[in-house]
Amino acid sequence: MTRPLRATAVALCAAVLVSGCGKTITIGDSSPGKQATPAAPAQSAAASAPPAGNSGGGNDALQVVDQTAASDGKTGNGGTVTGITIQEEPPKWVQLTAVTSRTLSTPHLVNINEASLYRFDKDDSGARPKSNCYAACAQAWPPVTVAKGGNVYLSGVDPSKVGAIRRTDGTIQLTVRNHPIYRFSKDAKPGDLNGQGVDGAWFAVAPDGSKVTGGSST
Repeated sequence: MTRPLRATAVALCAAVLVSGCGKTITIGDSSPGKQATPAAPAQSAAASAPPAGNSGGGNDALQVVDQTAASDGKTGNGGTVTGITIQEEPPKWVQLTAVTSRTLSTPHLVNINEASLYRFDKDDSGARPKSNCYAACAQAWPPVTVAKGGNVYLSGVDPSKVGAIRRTDGTIQLTVRNHPIYRFSKDAKPGDLNGQGVDGAWFAVAPDGSKVTGGSST
């Protein structure tokens, strides 16, 4: 079976498989909408895990790694789910991949399961980004979360564009250029874009965080 998605090859870092370059981002406190703060550049994926028991310091480091999870020896999906399945626990790692599809030729992001990722026009995306999607909204549009101390792997995405916020329930949600990102519960198959243009506010998110217009569900 031929998959409808095609990864966009973008060379963002020389010798990526050797260096695993990227960055470390931390969230300083549990205030709603607190933006993750860039720290020192990552030296390697293997050095990404923060010390155990760092919760007392209030900082939850995430490692953004400019290479795929498979290149770092990871298998499986890190714990991510698709469709209407409830995400019981934030995944240990997440991969953001830039792709094109038959219905949307502009590069847009998918997760490791090839579920399309979206941004919400009604979110706050300034210097202090904040999600405005909770309760029933978050059930329909599950936020893309990652566990404390987790890894964020990238393919075709500039690491400098990736950040994170802390939601009001304490979970960590990823952002791309200060836009919180989500999947859509009605996207059941890889490549589905059933959320594209919904309510005139939900759109596929481009690798640089901009909104991708056009296209339709498959």
